[in-house]
Amino acid sequence: MSLSLDQVRKVARLARLELAEPDLVRMQSQLSAILDYIDQLNELDTEGVEPLAHPLPVQNVFRADEPVPSLPPAEALQNAPAKLGDYFAVPAVFSDEPVSH
Repeated sequence: MSLSLDQVRKVARLARLELAEPDLVRMQSQLSAILDYIDQLNELDTEGVEPLAHPLPVQNVFRADEPVPSLPPAEALQNAPAKLGDYFAVPAVFSDEPVSH
């Protein structure tokens, strides 16, 4: 499957990448090769093949979830750039106003 330069530009724009013209041409070739390989994989007969989440038999390697005492607020906030009482102060999501200390 061959991608056009316009399709590569669109993918780059969606990925928030600014690519120069030589890079676009290189990406066109590389992305087209990747899609061609995927087309080859789609031709394989996978009937009866169990889906895998991971190719190796990985077990849960996390520690046991046990309650432990948390940090006191003063210690947790000691390096905070801004705090409000016993909380981290952060700017409002929909506001341009800075956080007041």
